[in-house]
Amino acid sequence: MKMIVTRGGFLTSVQDLGRTGFREFGVSLGGALDPFALRVANLLIDNDEGAAGLEITFGGLQLHFADERAVAWCGGEFDVQIESMPLPAGHAARLQAGEELKFGRPQIGCRCWLAISSGVDVPVVLGSRSTDLRANFGGFHGRALRDGDELALGEFRRSQTAAIEGISSWTAPYDWVSPAKRGPTLRFVRGVDWSQFDDLTIERFTSEPFAVSPDSDRMGARFEGPELKRKSNVDLVSEAVAPGTIQVPPSGKPILLLGDCQTIGGYPKIAYVITLDLSMAAQLRAGDHVRFSEVSLADAHQLLLERERELERFRIGLSLHVS
Repeated sequence: MKMIVTRGGFLTSVQDLGRTGFREFGVSLGGALDPFALRVANLLIDNDEGAAGLEITFGGLQLHFADERAVAWCGGEFDVQIESMPLPAGHAARLQAGEELKFGRPQIGCRCWLAISSGVDVPVVLGSRSTDLRANFGGFHGRALRDGDELALGEFRRSQTAAIEGISSWTAPYDWVSPAKRGPTLRFVRGVDWSQFDDLTIERFTSEPFAVSPDSDRMGARFEGPELKRKSNVDLVSEAVAPGTIQVPPSGKPILLLGDCQTIGGYPKIAYVITLDLSMAAQLRAGDHVRFSEVSLADAHQLLLERERELERFRIGLSLHVS
């Protein structure tokens, strides 16, 4: 019950929904940068929503399966094939023993998430199987996958074969399985330090585009564009930050914190990208242009609640077909 990494690709790591409850000790949340995408992929193959899968950045991954497995993936626009047969995003499929799964380069976006029946079986560290690439722990030996790696998989349940046959014609909504967009607009709520920025800076932040810097990574998306200036340069006390926080360092170039971000920060926090739009943020690549648009906190809550309700209806529909 294993799969062999024929080609590790540009950057592939084992991820689940992340480590919760350890931020007070300086441990990042981590996990899939788009946890919603991994949840949907897992649901499509009758996995637990939090089962560990693979986060694939810029493709190039090739996997050989030693036994029969069900798979599904969600994320950017990738060319994915089982042997020579295309596997679209948001569709469940079955691989026979000895078959290979290949991920090409993305046309739009940069990441996708692969769910495999019964999940990737790596040790649980601090409540999660996720790889912390900065701290080098968790996942598969605390690192990205390499050519020749052999990963253990959970015990395959034959009921999952029946599940695939029941839901193989299903697909999740397109914006769930492929959230990558050209020139996205990220919605935000005001940050705790919003008032520290003058009117001109606020106008620039909400009306002008920003370009994604090549220095971006799983820790944060860095932006080039209009300089965001504070009214004064008084020092701030470091305080808690989380994925979605937009900090503005002395350079005036904003940073959108992502899953592997630190747990505290001393830069002013101009805004917080809403949870719903972190799926688009996870797809940003160098050179992409983004805009920011303000929404109310009530709207942010309502948008997230509506999506969770839609997911629950989808979950119920899948369960009826499985049974």
